[in-house]
Amino acid sequence: MNHPHESAAPALRRLLDLLASGAATEDFADVLADARRRGASAGTLAEIDDATWQALRVHRTLRQHRRREAELTALFDTAGDLAASRELDTVLQAIVRRARMLLGTDTAYLTLPDEAAGDTYMRVTDGSVSVLFQTLRLSLGDGLGGLVAQTARPYATPDYRTDERFHHTGTIDAGVLDEGLVAIIGVPLLLGGQVIGVLFAADRSPRAFSPDEVALLCTLAAHAAIALDTAKSLADTRAALAELNAANELVRAHSAAVQRAEQAHDRLTDLVLRGAEVPDVAAAVAALLGGEIAVLDAEGEPLAGRAAPAAELAAAAAASRTEGRSVRHGEQWVCAVLAGHDALGTMVLRGRPDLDDADRRLFERASVVTALLLLLRRSVAETENRVRGELLTDLLTSPERDPAGLTARGRRLGVDLARPHLVLVAEPAEPTGTDRGRLAGAARRYLFGSRGVSAEHGEAVVLLAPIEAGTDGDPEDTARQAAERLARLAGFPVTVGAGRPSAGPTALAAAYAEGLRCVRALRVLGRAGEGASARALGFLGVLLGDGHDVDGFVGAALGPLLAYDSRRGTELVRTLRAYFDCGGSLTRAKDELHVHVNTVVQRLDRVEALLGRDWNHPERSLELQLALRLQLLAGA
Repeated sequence: MNHPHESAAPALRRLLDLLASGAATEDFADVLADARRRGASAGTLAEIDDATWQALRVHRTLRQHRRREAELTALFDTAGDLAASRELDTVLQAIVRRARMLLGTDTAYLTLPDEAAGDTYMRVTDGSVSVLFQTLRLSLGDGLGGLVAQTARPYATPDYRTDERFHHTGTIDAGVLDEGLVAIIGVPLLLGGQVIGVLFAADRSPRAFSPDEVALLCTLAAHAAIALDTAKSLADTRAALAELNAANELVRAHSAAVQRAEQAHDRLTDLVLRGAEVPDVAAAVAALLGGEIAVLDAEGEPLAGRAAPAAELAAAAAASRTEGRSVRHGEQWVCAVLAGHDALGTMVLRGRPDLDDADRRLFERASVVTALLLLLRRSVAETENRVRGELLTDLLTSPERDPAGLTARGRRLGVDLARPHLVLVAEPAEPTGTDRGRLAGAARRYLFGSRGVSAEHGEAVVLLAPIEAGTDGDPEDTARQAAERLARLAGFPVTVGAGRPSAGPTALAAAYAEGLRCVRALRVLGRAGEGASARALGFLGVLLGDGHDVDGFVGAALGPLLAYDSRRGTELVRTLRAYFDCGGSLTRAKDELHVHVNTVVQRLDRVEALLGRDWNHPERSLELQLALRLQLLAGA
């Protein structure tokens, strides 16, 4: 039934209620339909239809405003998230996650350029399930992303699979198919007109992206580019700060090392200037390095501290000489002590297996200081030895001219001739033109550190070595050891003869003559390169040596018997001669001596007590018989 006077006001109020409540678009059409069912007039229906159209416009505008407000809120949130992010990975993940959320797509992802490879690679994905897709690489111009990177413009497609605008490749299409993507939109990340990446959003079903959605993703990409640049700048700054801190640490460490090196240099220099010895330098270096220092001479003999045997360190010492710096040897450090190419010794550091560069240089500098100290000591010793050598030459040439003057002169030079000495006569086993000079240098090094003196005299080198207090100064052992060590120092075999321990100019000159005869006897016996004493050679020394020291031989062999007979008035020497002359027969000896046999036995017991139990052994017996015959001949 029609109501010509019905007003459109109720319908208009309903439309306003729908607008206020944010109803769906379909609800607005129901208002006009209800009016028709009620039989509203044509004019009323036209008024309601016009009002409905206007309400839908307002509804659409409000919806756009609300969407824009939501988008702006999301962009502000995104900007805040990106601004709060400091790590590059966090920034990139926030970008793709927000893009997926704002556009409501199934997935979002971001590619970055690889300058070294000349392409772009998948850096971050959100919502992706395909490993193949996550590892895609795109060349410039390939696919949608390659075109965006090449042109710096956004591109969108409702169905990438059939869109011919893009350069399809097997690799890209396989990745897109494996992920199941259909609709894709990509926008460039621009910074100063340069594309620094591409941001994508994609759906797994066909979809047309509106201009508003493209603009929204471009806005997000602009925020992302700034945040990405900020994160990179921050990472670069951090890296620069880390490098600067490392450089500062290096500078501080270097400065501390330089200061420590200067202090060490000053300390070592002060030690040298104050006349310190090698052990003092070793102790100072040990304190500086916090370890134990040992110093060996050129022969491996210890000058300070304790170290492994020289044989164990030989290879390391040779390597140090070759490289010109210290080398590691197990848990030790070894450094050759060099003066040019001349090896003066070896320095060994224990207790510091891990030695940094600064401490290693300090250790090497200590070896240089030690070399300087050894050179200084050697120079002083050579000078002193040259002056003392003149004394030794005068002593050997004319000892009887002024014995008291020689003794006083020696005392002024630090050589006490009244003190017992051993005289060693050394000759090269196979002399050449330069061997004696090298042997003279070896003799100086042999006596280095002692109060001994050496000099070239005649064809030999003579060494005057003081006998240390509390030792017997055995000539045989001393001669043998001197031959071995002088050979090592000189580099060729050396023959050494030793005289008996003597004191006073005249006795020392006689000991030299004895040592010289011993050297000549060794040469005749074919024992060149050995060391021996005249006493050890026995009657062979008398027979083979020049000068034939008969009295010395007789005194060495029969001295105890001669002294006993002289003190007691006995006839031990005569009894011994009769015993040997009678072929060792007691009966015949007692007839020769006109005494009882028991007297002969008692006298021979006394001989044994004075000469030792071996007096009747063949070799000793021969020496005694020779001495008895020489004494008899000398007496005649």
